[in-house]
Amino acid sequence: MIEVTRDGGCLILTLNRPDKANALTGQMLADLAEAVENATEQALILTGRGKVFSAGADLEAAREGLATDPVWERLSGAIANFPGLSIAALNGTLAGGAFGMALACDLRIAVAGAKFFYPVMKLGYLPQPSDPQRLAALIGPARAKMILMAGVKATADEALAWGLIDRISAEDTLVDEAFALAEDTLAAGADHAAAIKSMIP
Repeated sequence: MIEVTRDGGCLILTLNRPDKANALTGQMLADLAEAVENATEQALILTGRGKVFSAGADLEAAREGLATDPVWERLSGAIANFPGLSIAALNGTLAGGAFGMALACDLRIAVAGAKFFYPVMKLGYLPQPSDPQRLAALIGPARAKMILMAGVKATADEALAWGLIDRISAEDTLVDEAFALAEDTLAAGADHAAAIKSMIP
């Protein structure tokens, strides 16, 4: 359910469970975390198959304890610590716990039809520990509360205006655009890319 592709110095991880809106199981999260932790590439792209990037946790798995499993933080931590450039190429809606991996990326681009929501208030769960801080750092505390507490479903245009995403892309060029954003990093030495990234708060 996770496709792993390597293109030069770029690692592309693709969620491939489109019949379930790429809902995340514990095994999928563990596979993603392991792939990022073991990556030697200079760039990382996360994307998905179908019209939804991810609906968040698989509901059955969430009821069995996945919602509070430390594997979410393991994954977002691995992405945040990735020394190269990480890009979330969001092929559709980003929901729930799937926010964590996108928020941990350096850049986020999305298709025009994407929506962004994190219904923890309605579902009675807490967000993953690192997500509120990363979300507030990107869009400010009030807008973070709009998503986490007021249940707002932000459109791609709103997400762009807020700073939650950095670009809106056409569906058929989404991954190509993400790859283009990584070109300078891929052309540089790994140490040089890591050094520049370490200088940016």
